[in-house]
Amino acid sequence: MISSEHPFEIIHDFVFDRTRSIRQDLSIQNIIDEHAIEMYEKMVEFHIISHLKLAKSHRDPDNSSLHYLNMEQLTKCLLSLYEIYDLNRSPEFIIKKENEFHSFYVLLHLGRKNSIMKESLSLWFRHLSSQILLSREMRFARTLLSYFRMGNYKRFFAILAMEASQLQLRLIEPFLNEVRVQALSCINHSGYKLQPYPLELLAELLMIKEHELESLCCECGLQIITDELGCKLLPAKQSNFHHPKSDLESYSLTTPVKFHR
Repeated sequence: MISSEHPFEIIHDFVFDRTRSIRQDLSIQNIIDEHAIEMYEKMVEFHIISHLKLAKSHRDPDNSSLHYLNMEQLTKCLLSLYEIYDLNRSPEFIIKKENEFHSFYVLLHLGRKNSIMKESLSLWFRHLSSQILLSREMRFARTLLSYFRMGNYKRFFAILAMEASQLQLRLIEPFLNEVRVQALSCINHSGYKLQPYPLELLAELLMIKEHELESLCCECGLQIITDELGCKLLPAKQSNFHHPKSDLESYSLTTPVKFHR
């Protein structure tokens, strides 16, 4: 989906329309075999990659609407895929990617501004087998979501670096700024005023470049100081801290992630 001739938004619109037509054809013709599973999985992958690419230009109002529509179609694709998984479930038929693709639905519940995900996860979990719930992919997704909701940013990024697959990471990445802002809020309110936090160490922890973290701090109203050695520090207990008033730019991850797949 990378082209030097056309911007990604044009490519996305082109592929988006065709994948939607494919889904309609599969539904009308009631095609639910392993080939349908493979096609749905490819469509989910397309929407996940688009989720990340569109998020990087989310400040553009046009891309904001594209981002919402893409998330909506991603959710619909996943739910349709889960139905086909269930219809094909048998001892003779092994669905290789089922656990990972079920984990995507959990990860879509990251982010407090996500209006797409409305169904309660606790109710959704009741429909899943213990084999799926106890799989490594699902345990990772549920643990990560738990750390996000608790505001435990250290463990959030630690498990992210160790266990995320490539597709899981692409799905999670647009939500990372929200976790980083949570971390800045925690450090600012609970840190010791006379012991400012080294920005280099914090950037490493939050998987972000130091100069980008400095920019994020400014977006949150936080001031950075420099010590006598030239090291940048983040003082705690700053009264001007606030959550960013507008959408933040999407920063890339800096720490190599150990992919399992």
